[in-house]
Amino acid sequence: MTLSVKFWGVRGSIACPSIDHIKYGGNTSCIEINASGHRLVLDAGTGVRGLGKTFINDGVKDVYILLTHTHWDHINGFPFFLPAYDADRSIQVMAGHLDGAETIHNVLAAQMDNPMFPVPLSAMKAKMVFDDFKAGASFDVYDDVHVRTAPLNHPNGATAYRIEHQGSSICYVSDTEHVPGKLDENILGLIEGADLVIYDSTYTEQEFTNKIGWGHSTWNQGVKLCQEAGAKSMAIFHHDPEHTDDFMDKLGEEAHAQWSETFVAREGQTITFGDD
Repeated sequence: MTLSVKFWGVRGSIACPSIDHIKYGGNTSCIEINASGHRLVLDAGTGVRGLGKTFINDGVKDVYILLTHTHWDHINGFPFFLPAYDADRSIQVMAGHLDGAETIHNVLAAQMDNPMFPVPLSAMKAKMVFDDFKAGASFDVYDDVHVRTAPLNHPNGATAYRIEHQGSSICYVSDTEHVPGKLDENILGLIEGADLVIYDSTYTEQEFTNKIGWGHSTWNQGVKLCQEAGAKSMAIFHHDPEHTDDFMDKLGEEAHAQWSETFVAREGQTITFGDD
């Protein structure tokens, strides 16, 4: 029984396909969770296009998409998610950040409405379910897969996720902004003892000073949270598009020197927990 994570998009803000972003990747946020064969999607940035093609090839019929929020870098791959156009497949899209005046269905439909996109949401012939919940809720998806959530400090709101399966756990904490000198209690409670925490590390400490209010954090704060909560490892995630491969190499070395269980997430990277 295993729980694994594969990174399909690790970049924040905007996709950056260039020669300077090959090692770590240029696609925006998208993560695949595989819980003993059950496949979940965390965020639908540009990386979800490639993931959708693997679901087609692998015959995956039942998909959950869990969204942190609906800023464009986390949903602009959704119109290119091929399984959504197949009537033989079922897709449940879930989001916990909207306040009730808006729904996840309406937000995704607006993204695909004229004059923003030529193909409407109604062209998606899969059995589509859109589910709004309140961040902080817990629920089960598939067999033996439990999900816990927590609200995050981000403009327009965002939701963190903890995926638990057969004694292993992976936490996805993006996008969030920390308050200097304080540890976010919502995050601490969610990531306690987790095998892996994927943390919003968009800025360096120097950059953060001029980006307060933009809704992002640093790897330094992520390490503090993980060590306080007894998490076992941390992935640096949501890389700023201005941070090239060389920049990320140096950042990763610095972070690893501070805590050896820290690494920089790379597009295409897979990590597995549990026993086969």
